[in-house]
Amino acid sequence: MRPPVRAFLAAILALAAQSAADTTVHEIARIQGQSETVLRGTALVVGLGKSGDSGKELALARPLRQVYANNGNPVMIEDVAKATSVALVSVMCRIPEGGGRTGDRFDVSVQTTLSAKSLAGGTLYLAALQGPYPDDPVFAIAEGELIIDDDRYPTRARVRGGARLIRDIVTGDVRDSFTLILRPPYAGWAAASEVAGTITQSIYGKTGKGLAGLPQVATVIDDRTIRIDIPPVERANTAAFVGDVLSTPINISLLKLPAQVIYNQAAGRIVVTGDVEISPVAITSQDLTITTTTPPPTPTPDNPAFETATWVGVAPGAKDSDRARLQDLLNAFNQLKVPVSDQIGILEMLEKTGKLHARVVRE
Repeated sequence: MRPPVRAFLAAILALAAQSAADTTVHEIARIQGQSETVLRGTALVVGLGKSGDSGKELALARPLRQVYANNGNPVMIEDVAKATSVALVSVMCRIPEGGGRTGDRFDVSVQTTLSAKSLAGGTLYLAALQGPYPDDPVFAIAEGELIIDDDRYPTRARVRGGARLIRDIVTGDVRDSFTLILRPPYAGWAAASEVAGTITQSIYGKTGKGLAGLPQVATVIDDRTIRIDIPPVERANTAAFVGDVLSTPINISLLKLPAQVIYNQAAGRIVVTGDVEISPVAITSQDLTITTTTPPPTPTPDNPAFETATWVGVAPGAKDSDRARLQDLLNAFNQLKVPVSDQIGILEMLEKTGKLHARVVRE
């Protein structure tokens, strides 16, 4: 019996996590006013052993002295001069589109600002996070144990769910109408017109009414802007109406977009637009395993022989000028059960080698 061996995937791989039918308005557009909010602050990380800043640096000594005073233990500047286990850090928290409510928790990123060598093993001390402008109020309090995502950069870290909102962040008020903004990769007059028409047809289809003689629900303003007028009968429950609009299925292939591959690493989402092609290429995937047995066993009813395929090949041709359609290979990825994170890695390699014949957009 030979042990399991790592096998390479000698194939041209598809890089799409969603089919066109799975794409909705919410994924290609946002409501005007509902944009990402960034909270920021300066704080201390404690518990660093000897990898922190020097207490001789006044930028650290002053806030550290204040922490002692706030906790009923006033000290002098010289009393913290020998500190090496504390670091002064910059703290940032990104609140996604739609905002958040009091009590919601979000991840925070932390980065050193002085001479600290590593944040490993540290804990973020209570940090007040304000809005992005100087006079903004405090919206959240952040604290918690740090996680180093990449050992190559020990001065960068994050705290999972470290920020807790202490006041609401509400964006994009919706009343009798609201405006959709197409995300940059989907901008275009033809795309905006198709999205507007699909929304109007979908809404009237759900109410059981035809389009004849009824006002337009969605009106194209420009190549990225679509105004949505809420019908009077829907204004008593605008939340449900907005949900219907955002969940409207959109067929990307009908938007007449140039060949693009759009991916969002954080969301684990890949969208292919246009007729994306790739040239012949071989890729090794370390997560694929083939087990072989020598000599082959004789199958019996209690021990039948079976075979598992862990690779899929797509051969457009032997010449580099011969190309395969990316969309045609979606089934190959589904069969191989390749994680989205691995698909994105393969996408980046194909782009670097010039085998991917499309514009790559990173969200």
